[in-house]
Amino acid sequence: MTDRVLELLRTRPDLAELAAFPFNFDVSRAYHVEEVHLASGASLEPIAGDDTGGTYFLCGGTAVLHASSDGYASLVADSVGEALEELIRLPAWCEELSGELDEEGLRDVVRAADDEAREEFAPDLDAQRAALISGLGLPDRPLVELLALSEAATRRTEPDHLLLNSQELCAYRLEEPYRQRLRDVVLRPGREALERMRSGDPGARAEAVADPVLRAGLLHAARCERRDSDLPLLRSLLRLELAGASAGRADRYEERWLAAMLVGSYGQADDVPLLRAATSGQITDSAGAVAWARAEEAKRYGQDSAGRDEFTWAELAHRQGLVEHARVALIRMLDDTGPDAGRLRELSRALERIGDHAQAARAQFNLLSLQDTDRDRASEAYVLARLERGKGDLAAAGRALERARTAVGIDVGTGTGTGTGTGTGTGGGVGGDPSDGTVAEWHRRGLGRLITEQHLELTLAAVEAGDAELARTTMAHSRRLLGTIAKNSAKALRELSTRATWAVAGLGRPGT
Repeated sequence: MTDRVLELLRTRPDLAELAAFPFNFDVSRAYHVEEVHLASGASLEPIAGDDTGGTYFLCGGTAVLHASSDGYASLVADSVGEALEELIRLPAWCEELSGELDEEGLRDVVRAADDEAREEFAPDLDAQRAALISGLGLPDRPLVELLALSEAATRRTEPDHLLLNSQELCAYRLEEPYRQRLRDVVLRPGREALERMRSGDPGARAEAVADPVLRAGLLHAARCERRDSDLPLLRSLLRLELAGASAGRADRYEERWLAAMLVGSYGQADDVPLLRAATSGQITDSAGAVAWARAEEAKRYGQDSAGRDEFTWAELAHRQGLVEHARVALIRMLDDTGPDAGRLRELSRALERIGDHAQAARAQFNLLSLQDTDRDRASEAYVLARLERGKGDLAAAGRALERARTAVGIDVGTGTGTGTGTGTGTGGGVGGDPSDGTVAEWHRRGLGRLITEQHLELTLAAVEAGDAELARTTMAHSRRLLGTIAKNSAKALRELSTRATWAVAGLGRPGT
């Protein structure tokens, strides 16, 4: 359904002209300086422009987002009508607006700014404002309420309205005071549960027993807001984590370690057996427990671990179902990451876990460019292929696999591609390729199986997408790889290979 106010502006040239000047909402400039989209995948429609190259967008058919030409974007209103109210009654030339002002204070600021506007460029401002408000049927809200609506909208920019450059996938910036702290978002349930447990609420413990995600947030809340009286409840949480490990829930090792660290920091002799079990025997006495806890905390949560904490909050957000919150945090981290291989690898894996293959591929592409050995290039290239395939760019996946084959030497010359180079740089690789020696015997190890598996998966994806040429080319490489890698690896891939073979056979002969 079309927004009523937007429809009026599109069908009433007189109103559109007033909105464009002097209020700088020009529906004839409904385009942006570059291609953009929302990280959340919600719909995005340019509806107007301003005289600085900025653009107003309709998000999800209702909310209005403004993107500047210098890389900032924020939500401004929940509807086009509300956005026009703000622009007309709190116009851009009012630079002294503040949420600390009362109604009369805001009116004084607007009057003063309007006086200057009349002298400089809008002598008929009062008549223009009245005509536009009347023509659009806008309400007469108190300025305090209108400013509060505007600021509340801006604070809701993240996570659902994060704007991305569609080519580079970098995020538009948002002024720091309006950004949500992910730590506060994900710790809120844990803090509430912690306070209930501290007060002796039996229902809180029952909830923690039943919900390992809540328990994770509770433990992190206890780490951030410690009390000497928390030891009994921390012991109970550690026992719950140990019980989970005994039941086979090995994926949450981090929480067990955190609970042990918190209990160990108290240095109580009675806790040593519990801590010994939690740390696989690392702790044997109370003094050792304190030393271990301090060392672990310094390593995991010390002053140099702020970036590590961001991964913790992003992972916890994902587990809580707050996928968009996690996505925003990880994209912002990626935008701020330089040539740091370890951080890029972690970002790539974290983004893949939340299902954002495009951003994961961006991180992985940058990671691949930093590798300086054949083994590392091959290892990161096959991961890039998996991510490119996941985001639907099959051609890019094919290029990534080409880089993997080149790294192991199988695409060089006319050799067999066994990659047994000596690393001397004198033609020890396949077909005379100078190898650095780091991929010797790659075909007999897991790397060969992984690279081959990605070729077969890409073959199937290409068939499904109707790209016969890519499917046939990739299958030809797959056959060569299957004849090169160890027999046990080829056997493990037999079912996948058979499916790929039949899929390509179903395409018929080339040219038919």
